[in-house]
Parts: sequence; structure tokens; C-alpha cells
Amino acid sequence: MSGQRVLVSGMGSELGSLVAVKLEAEPWVGSLVGIDSDPPRRRLRKAEFHLLAPAQRERIVEVVTAFNPHVLINISVWEPDARAGLRDARTFTADAAMAIFGAAAECPALESVVVRSGIEVYGRGRGTPTRPDETAPLHPTSEFGKMLAGVEHQSAVLAGRAGLALGTLRLAPVLGKHVPSPLGRLLRQPVVPYSALADSPFAVVQDGDAANAFVTAAARRLNEPLNVVAPGAITTLQAALRGRRVPLPLFGPGWGLAGRLSNLFGAPIPDHVIEVMHRGRLADGARAVDVLGCAPANSTPQVIDHLYAWESIVRIGSIDQAVA
Repeated sequence: MSGQRVLVSGMGSELGSLVAVKLEAEPWVGSLVGIDSDPPRRRLRKAEFHLLAPAQRERIVEVVTAFNPHVLINISVWEPDARAGLRDARTFTADAAMAIFGAAAECPALESVVVRSGIEVYGRGRGTPTRPDETAPLHPTSEFGKMLAGVEHQSAVLAGRAGLALGTLRLAPVLGKHVPSPLGRLLRQPVVPYSALADSPFAVVQDGDAANAFVTAAARRLNEPLNVVAPGAITTLQAALRGRRVPLPLFGPGWGLAGRLSNLFGAPIPDHVIEVMHRGRLADGARAVDVLGCAPANSTPQVIDHLYAWESIVRIGSIDQAVA
């Protein structure tokens, strides 16, 4: 399977650039092309990158069809209040999916598609399992969950029409040193709000573990959905205490004020993060370990500890101090 052409849509994101770095080291990857509206956040040695906005559909089609990939990895997902606000995130994600999947349909060499989704697609409504596995019905109850379900639907239409292997990775909230995450920003605030009535557990996944899942799924031609979730769980109160933050217990009406204040301090709280605070967010990731043959190296508590270990400000001494 050497010499495979791989296209990464969303290569400019933190997760996408990390996936690209790992793909460059894979012996089965012959050539690598990336597309995104932002440049890659890491130095890439082999990849060819195209700076294209999701709305540039004709240009995206030209790039994708000219490359004619064997494998398409779609990470073009904008989490609300991460790199963009809700309205832009919704538009960018929909436009990117339409352009990328439309172009992919014109590629005769294409064999496999790997898509980024999230455990938000299961929602947190009545009847939703506390720890859903991949057989649970999709019932998103947040805007981000609905966006992800839309991407899953579009990729399924493409795979069904073209007879492609479709691997869908439903990630737990992704945290990492440079990942723009509304959950991560909120937990790093000096005062962390939590639900006084239902401080429910949630799970996350570190960006490096998520990237490994994408590379392995592409190499193995994954053809099913998998939950990618770090082992273990934590509550918001437990996370705040581990990070030596001041926990602020809130009841229903208090979340409105807390949301406005948090937004002023640069940490807006979108509805999918509020769901985590109120109802938790877990998923069964056992099948991913069995199918991909690799478990996340970092547990949820470890990922949270790493979150609090990152420097907010790196202080560098003066030139005179450095010389001395």
C-alpha cells in the first residue's frame, strides 16, 4: 500500500497539522496535500498546502480533483467559540463539507474517507445513554452536535454513492497545548463555574491521541464509526480543584450571568460546553481500542492535569540577563 496519495482537509488547524506531521512519517504515504483557511500550525517537511477558504468551492474542486487522492481525511470542522463564533463556525463547516465531499465524488482513485465528528452527536436528552457506544442513535441537542451530525450525513451520502470505506471518528472534547477549545479556556479561568445541582462526569481526549487515531484509521481503511475517548472521567468541580481554581457553584439562572462574564474575559461558553457542565459527556471507547489496536495514552484526569500545567505567559528575561 505504499505510495498512497492522502488529502487532509483542515490541515491548518491544531489537530489537522498534528495529523499531517504524523502522516509525513508513515511509510505508506507517498504524497500529502492539505487545504484550510489558516496555514498549518507546525512545520511540515513534505506536505503541499493550499490556503483556501471554505467558500472557494471551485478552487477547492480544482485542487482535490487534480491531486486525485486515495485517502481523504476531513478535519474541516469549526467548533463554536474555538476558532470562530457560532454563526461563522456553522457556515464554514457546512461550506467546507459541501466543497470537499463534492470534489471527492469526482476522484476516481479515492478509496477511503476518514471524517472528524464528536460524541456531541449523541446529545444529552431524555433516553440518551449515559455512556453511549457506536450503536446509539444520533440525537444532537447542541449546535455543535447538529453540525457534526450534518457532516456525518454528507460523508455517508458520498461513501454510499461511490462505494468508499467510511471511517467516522467521534472524538471526545479535544484538549491540547495549542488547541483552541472553549472548554479548555473555561477550565483555565481563575474562577470556574460548575453546576451545583448536577456536577456530572465528562471525558476528554488529548490532541496527540486523537491524531494517532486518524492516522491509524486511514492506514487501516476504517469503515465504521468509532468513539475516541480517553479512559476515566472527571467532573467540573474536580477539575477546578486539581487546577487550584476557585470553584463557583451555580444554579439555573446563574448560568446566564456567568456566561456573559466569561465572554468578557475571553472564554465564551457555547451550549455544548454548558451541556458538559450540567449533564456531563461520556462515551464508550472500547471498540476503538479493539479496532484500531491502540488506546489513548493519556487518561482524562491526566489530560486535565496537562491543561493546568501549560504556561499562560512565558516570561523571558532581558537581553542583559540572558548575556549574564
